[in-house]
Amino acid sequence: MGVRRDGKWSTPQVGLSTPRQNGKSQLIVARALAGILAFDEKTIIVSAHQQDTAREVFTRIVDIIEANPSLAARVTNVIGALNREQIRFGDGQQIRFKARSTGGGRGFSCDCLLLDEAQILSASAWSAILPTMSARPNPQVWLLGTPPTAQDDGDVFGRFRTAGLDGRQSRLAYLEWSADDQDNLDDEETWRKANPSYGTRISYDAIAGERATMTDEQFAMERLGMWSTDAIGRVIDEKSWAAIADESSSAVDRLTLAIDVSPDRSVAAVSLAGLRADGLWHVELDEHRSGADWIAGWVEQRAGRNGIHAVVIDELSGLVEKKRGRNVLKGTTLEVTLASSEGRDMAIACAGYFDAVMAATVRHTNQPQVNVSLSQAGKRAVGSGWAWNKKTGTSDITPTVSQTLALWGAQNDNVKRPTKRAKSRGVIYS
Repeated sequence: MGVRRDGKWSTPQVGLSTPRQNGKSQLIVARALAGILAFDEKTIIVSAHQQDTAREVFTRIVDIIEANPSLAARVTNVIGALNREQIRFGDGQQIRFKARSTGGGRGFSCDCLLLDEAQILSASAWSAILPTMSARPNPQVWLLGTPPTAQDDGDVFGRFRTAGLDGRQSRLAYLEWSADDQDNLDDEETWRKANPSYGTRISYDAIAGERATMTDEQFAMERLGMWSTDAIGRVIDEKSWAAIADESSSAVDRLTLAIDVSPDRSVAAVSLAGLRADGLWHVELDEHRSGADWIAGWVEQRAGRNGIHAVVIDELSGLVEKKRGRNVLKGTTLEVTLASSEGRDMAIACAGYFDAVMAATVRHTNQPQVNVSLSQAGKRAVGSGWAWNKKTGTSDITPTVSQTLALWGAQNDNVKRPTKRAKSRGVIYS
């Protein structure tokens, strides 16, 4: 979280997760005042899901100002009206306090954005808030929260955490106080490890009382800061996915290949879907590699070896060209079916994939790459439906997206046949 040689933040995005009552509001107060007194930031916004939480920080800062005459001398105005709280300093500096639940944050340009209750930060609020930073030359945003419950919209905070734990984004800092899976829930050292305020703000007796009244799952999340995969916005739960695993599954009809490439083009996946002999649907990951230059050769070879119902690809993949009025996979003569990534095709495909899993009318071969991909795949709104969110850049979900498109193509009669002998003849794909 230091400063580079050019004076800009080395980590313009910072995330912090702790159990409740561990002093997040004090940290927000400290960062806000540091922005005014040490970093010469002009505008700082403190945002929480509810105004009461933002107002708590406002009250703490006002108390500090009133207790320090030298600091009070720098203040030119304090507005305490509900939903309009702000503190103005000399040289035009200001700290504003906004509630996200009332649309607060939209329209304000700021140098530092402190987002409390990040476990309730929705994707729509996040997309509305981010532009507030764009007008500043050296902005920094903080997400501070607790592990989200199943009722929280924790998708944004969960993806932020995933990016931090992956360690692939050098401009992001992530701090977490939590117990590990192997830790003893009843050990005082585990309590101390997960709670930085243990022994000061939080006592042994207080935690012991919680332990006596909470379930193991509640205690692990609420007091030990342990994250639940299901709480961070997993679209298809692990139990439902495991229930339709069949490692011996194979398709014999309507064989369809689908291609997906990550937005940064660092990785791509080809998946297969089709109809099984028992009438259930089948999906599997066919190939998953770095880059995208291997796709044409791989798909052409597969289409040549098997009677293929369709080859489906996202229209924004950059892998399709027009030849004599036909959409053709670059480097091949295979005609492909385009799925509109921003429109109805992708939304319909995702709805079909989700429904097939939940109704157990599809089987998968329990491949690790697909399991990991699905656990990290989140949603984005598309009209009245949804599609897989490929724009976060924090995880590789190409196996999930390609499987979704493959199943859509296999179930669809209105597709382009990739070769003259495209009709499937019941050849088992291998």
